[in-house]
Amino acid sequence: LVDEKVIQSYLPNLFIFYLPKDIVSGDFYWCSKIDDNIILAAIDCTGHGVPGAFMSLLNISILNELIIEKGITRPDLILNEARKEIIRSLNPEGGDESKDGMDCILCAFDLKKGKLQYACANNSFYLIRENNVIISETDKMPVGLSHDNEKSFTLHEMEFKKNDMLFLITDGYADQFGGPKGNKFKHKQLQDVLLRIGNLSTDDQKKELSSEFEKWKGHLEQVDDVCVIGIKM
Repeated sequence: LVDEKVIQSYLPNLFIFYLPKDIVSGDFYWCSKIDDNIILAAIDCTGHGVPGAFMSLLNISILNELIIEKGITRPDLILNEARKEIIRSLNPEGGDESKDGMDCILCAFDLKKGKLQYACANNSFYLIRENNVIISETDKMPVGLSHDNEKSFTLHEMEFKKNDMLFLITDGYADQFGGPKGNKFKHKQLQDVLLRIGNLSTDDQKKELSSEFEKWKGHLEQVDDVCVIGIKM
């Protein structure tokens, strides 16, 4: 994984709350700076533990090739090409026996222009602006073999404002069981937490997310890998 300090050299007000279920993880984050674009992704691969980690290695390699070596920086094109590579690697004979892949939030920041391009596969990011939660659009399909194989991912563009708070998340935090009745944490409760902590420093936000997660989980087992990336613009 890219060292968090390297990512903070591109996006100074950033934190990463990363908590694998096992020693190795099917969740990972990826970042690189290409010309004026900072490409940042939060990714949830099929599975966790060792199977998830193998998928993470495959997908890290694919992102390195597409973005760093080939110089593709448009998020929708990256996901389209990544899907082809995943299917080619896991389904070389054209069968449908393996539907492994990844859910992904992939963002390209142009800090000079104050613009963000993004493409999402199944997962969405949250934007906290003026005490409101804005949920990003997403394509309801994975980066991998699915019934929508031929459909292109959608490119979205937006302008970000000073003090906007972006949260790139996988589903592990919201899916954690706990609390007094052993229920899932759920996305609505996560949104409420993010609203409550959005004005804190990024260091304090990370501490609050960690504390809230451990308090909710209690003595129950962690059910999935967790990854939350917070960026204050």
